Amino acid sequence: MEVLFVKKIAAFALVALVLTGCSSAEKQAEQAQSFIQNEAGLAAAQRNAAVECDASNCDAAWALTKRYIEQHSDTSVTRADAVAIDTDVPSGSGKVSFSATRAAKGAGATLTLFAQCRGMYGPDSAKGTDYDKCAGKILKTQNGYAAFLQAHASGQ
Repeated sequence: MEVLFVKKIAAFALVALVLTGCSSAEKQAEQAQSFIQNEAGLAAAQRNAAVECDASNCDAAWALTKRYIEQHSDTSVTRADAVAIDTDVPSGSGKVSFSATRAAKGAGATLTLFAQCRGMYGPDSAKGTDYDKCAGKILKTQNGYAAFLQAHASGQ
């Protein structure tokens, strides 16, 4: 009877181990799929963070860009001139910083908002320890940039 009990426990443990392995494989697959979706979302957000302006509203849009960066970056602005706005490099993991460029285009320009976050990526561009935290902040800020300018600058 004791041998039968031990065999039942061993069988139960084996089933639990197999199920745990399946669960872990499924979880890893879900995490990999989530990473791929977030990367696609980040690429789209970067495209969405490029805004055209014309001579009548570019200066106002550029000033608003600086304000937007100051409101959303975890680091302070270190440079703000006619062609670039830069923030300090994040000192801590999970800290997001934003910068922008103003590239002349005809009588206007293209304003582009960029992001970086310490701890977002590991070796070989793998998902870093703060990826989810960073991606959320970046997606929200870059996707909100054009709407912010439209809401605050005339003619956008």
